Amino acid sequence: MTEEKAYATSSRPTQAAALLACTVIISGTVLGLSGMDLVLPAVPSMPGIFDTSIATSQLVLALYVAGSAVGLLLFGSLAAFIGRRRLFILSLLLFAVASAAGAMATSIEMLNVTRLLQGAAASGPAVLAPGLIRNLFSELGAIRAIAAMGSIESLTPGLAPILGAWLFNRYGWEASFTLTALLTAVLILVILVRPSLLPSIGTKQAGGPGSYARLLKNPTYLRYSLGHAMVLGGLLTFVFSAPAIIVQTMDGTVDDFIIMQIVGVSTFIVAANVAGHLVARFSVERVIMVGTLIAVFGSSMLLLYSLIGPNAPRHLKYLFWMLNVGLGVRGGPAFVRALSAAEGDDDRASALLIFFVTLIASGCTALVAPFITVGLSALTIAVFLIVLPSLFLMLFIKPYEPPADTETAAAN
Repeated sequence: MTEEKAYATSSRPTQAAALLACTVIISGTVLGLSGMDLVLPAVPSMPGIFDTSIATSQLVLALYVAGSAVGLLLFGSLAAFIGRRRLFILSLLLFAVASAAGAMATSIEMLNVTRLLQGAAASGPAVLAPGLIRNLFSELGAIRAIAAMGSIESLTPGLAPILGAWLFNRYGWEASFTLTALLTAVLILVILVRPSLLPSIGTKQAGGPGSYARLLKNPTYLRYSLGHAMVLGGLLTFVFSAPAIIVQTMDGTVDDFIIMQIVGVSTFIVAANVAGHLVARFSVERVIMVGTLIAVFGSSMLLLYSLIGPNAPRHLKYLFWMLNVGLGVRGGPAFVRALSAAEGDDDRASALLIFFVTLIASGCTALVAPFITVGLSALTIAVFLIVLPSLFLMLFIKPYEPPADTETAAAN
């Protein structure tokens, strides 16, 4: 019996303790996400603040993303040796320190260095959260908790810039960094006061050390992780590219994009929180397959509309929601199954999955960029081709078969 299974079967916390731990874990991931969005409103003013160029100011965003990409793989590997609880605290501590250093930066160069470190530290909670949550609940409970985490995280890109704009106008550009440092310090204090709140196990396996190469050779893991990354990556590619296409080729406004996003995020939240109930009534595999079919259908409807429809921006809100529902239905169950298929290497599995999402979303957005002027059809063709392989993965790769004791625990 692995250390992870021993924890799951003999030391699972009470429901109240698990919910408190889950709140702390999700708060850590949200703070990491907000590190990007809170500062957004201040970036256009930074050339004047620091007497620098627009390009150098944009590095405030780019270096955060670059740091996050490096941090994903680094924290995924470190968790096997340090243990999740200690690494979670360490990542929060580094994030708090980098945030405080950012608030005290006196030059754009100093700020950019802190942003690289801040982005790397912010990826720690994102990597560790799914594995921590999976050890707090049964499979069904973990699906519901991860769905709730996804719902909360989906609100961050919309709400954080609003708070960031208020902080910038009221207290200056430093305020967003100060706030994240203080809130992160509060989380650290909560964990230190009650250190048993989080599981402290690592991810070492009795059968051999884990590695990213081992995961890349695991077709069952790729069935769920790549499938999730393709659906989410396709959705993000559409979101990242839609504003330019709506304004430049569809005679629309940013308001059309905002309305589309509000409808999409709302339907995603509903679908994500219904997914757990669907799993309880049917099965994990059926729910993942249904979500995949909805996502493929949604992307195909967007493509069909772009080819034969009037291409009116106001119509996008009636179509984009289907892709969001597909992601919401399959997202939580697929993420948990990807961790299960990794055979205990939860943290590398989580890191690699998020890395896949980042790679697909950023890479495909860059590939679509030269074709923005072609219009909606170029974007929807790309999104359809990104999402469609997720269905092939479900059809042609054997699903994960959980041990009998795991299925019994999940049913309970």
